[in-house]
Amino acid sequence: MIVLAAGGGTRMKSSRSKLLHEVCGHSMLSYAVNAATALEPEQLVVVVGHLREQVTEHLHDIAPHTRTAIQDQPNGTGHAVQCGLVDLEQVTGEIVVTYGDVPMLSGDTLTQLVAAHRASADAITVLTAKLGDPTGYGRIVRDAQGLVARIVEHKDADEETLQITEINSGIYVFDADVLRDGLSRITADNAQGELYLTDVLGIARADGRRVGAYQIDDF
Repeated sequence: MIVLAAGGGTRMKSSRSKLLHEVCGHSMLSYAVNAATALEPEQLVVVVGHLREQVTEHLHDIAPHTRTAIQDQPNGTGHAVQCGLVDLEQVTGEIVVTYGDVPMLSGDTLTQLVAAHRASADAITVLTAKLGDPTGYGRIVRDAQGLVARIVEHKDADEETLQITEINSGIYVFDADVLRDGLSRITADNAQGELYLTDVLGIARADGRRVGAYQIDDF
C-alpha cells in the first residue's frame, strides 16, 4: 500500500508541512495512516518530499510500522507512485494508493473499495463521488457499459467533459502488474507537464482491461 505525502501545500502558507496540521487534535497524516493500516497491508509505504524531515519524524512517532520513500522532485502523482514502488518490487496482487491529506477518509471506506475491486475482478478500481460543484477535480468518463473509460484532469478537459459531476478522488486499487506496466508507459504530455497516475487507467483500457469505479455519496 502507498500513501502519497510529498506535496508542498503551498496554499497553506506555512513553514510546517500541511500533513502535520491538526484536525480535532490529530495530524491529517495520522488519519490517513490509520485508515490505511485498517486494511492490514503487508507493507505500507509513505512517499515523502516537501519538508520530508518533519514528516518522517512524525511518522516515526505515530506509525513506526510504516516505511518511507522519497520523491525528490514534484513531478506528478505518477512519479510519486513510481518512487513508492521501489520498496514494493516483490509485491504481487493488489496495491492501494491513497493520500496523506484526506482526514475524512475512513478504514471502512477503503475496505469497501477493496471489496468492490475483488468482487468485480477489475484491473483497477477508482473511488469516485458526485459533487454539486466539481471544479478543480478530474472527471470520470464512463463508457456504455458503465466502466471507467478515462479520467480527464480539470485543466485538460473540454467544455463537455467539464459538465460531468462524477469526480476522481485520487484513491485506487490496482493490480500490481497492471500498475507497474502502466507507469512504465506514461508520459508528461499534458497541461501540467507531469506524470499523471490517471494515465495508467487509460493505458489499461487501451490494453483491453477492465477499469471500474466504487462511488460513494460524498467526501
